Amino acid sequence: MHSENTSAQIVESYFAAFNAGDTKKMLSYLHPDVEHEINQGQTQYGAETFAKFMVHMDNCYSEQLKDLIIFSSARSSGSAAPQRVAAEYDVHGVYLKTDGSLPEARQQKYVIRAGSFFEVQDGKIKRVTTYYNLPKWVEMVKSWQP
Repeated sequence: MHSENTSAQIVESYFAAFNAGDTKKMLSYLHPDVEHEINQGQTQYGAETFAKFMVHMDNCYSEQLKDLIIFSSARSSGSAAPQRVAAEYDVHGVYLKTDGSLPEARQQKYVIRAGSFFEVQDGKIKRVTTYYNLPKWVEMVKSWQP
């Protein structure tokens, strides 16, 4: 087997670390200058900023990603262009603590489909862009009944 991880394997390992709750390992897959495009939010830059984002997310949400499917682009031999990888998955979560102006957290459970797009360069994730239907999530947590 080829000793260098493929871009798809790097992204798969990143998600495995997320599901294991191992933020330190997850961050190890990121380029120091990672560009993080947050769903319906501001773009953030740098691994340190991403680490702070993860602390906030871990305080507000407990999530597991299931039914993960990873897609990657073909790259011609010797190309220096970043490899593109996409992933689709279901987010199974519990809303633990009210997040800013979002609805009040009451330990609501939710399942929502999401997608992420990555650029992998020199064996590190250089860009992460994540999308999900925020209005649908808001409606789910507002109407949730235990």
